[in-house]
Amino acid sequence: MKDERYYATGRRKESVARVWLSPGNGQIVVNGKDPLEYFKRETLKMIIEQPFQVTETLGKYDVYATVRGGGLSGQAGALRLGIARALTKVNEDLRVPLRRAGFLTRDPRMVERKKYGRPKARKRFQYSKR
Repeated sequence: MKDERYYATGRRKESVARVWLSPGNGQIVVNGKDPLEYFKRETLKMIIEQPFQVTETLGKYDVYATVRGGGLSGQAGALRLGIARALTKVNEDLRVPLRRAGFLTRDPRMVERKKYGRPKARKRFQYSKR
């Protein structure tokens, strides 16, 4: 069981996260940086750590991840899904608590496209009666 690494992919909005999980002391590296340095917000760091808290494996695995595309919130969501998927590869018994918490479900919501004749996807230009 020496040097085992588990790979998983997570997606949210336009973001894609590639996650490698290995037994360790809980170190997280995102695009070569500390998560707080990369995401800049404590709430996004908390989102990333949620799968570990639910499965009570916080500090047992090292995470190396590369994320690209989208914004910081989408990237954090993609990373959470990737970590949850990698944890199920580590131990299949962790699937039930992760599924119950909703961390194994890919968020299908995407940005609605802009339509012609309108300023945005649903907004309309101001109506003028006269």
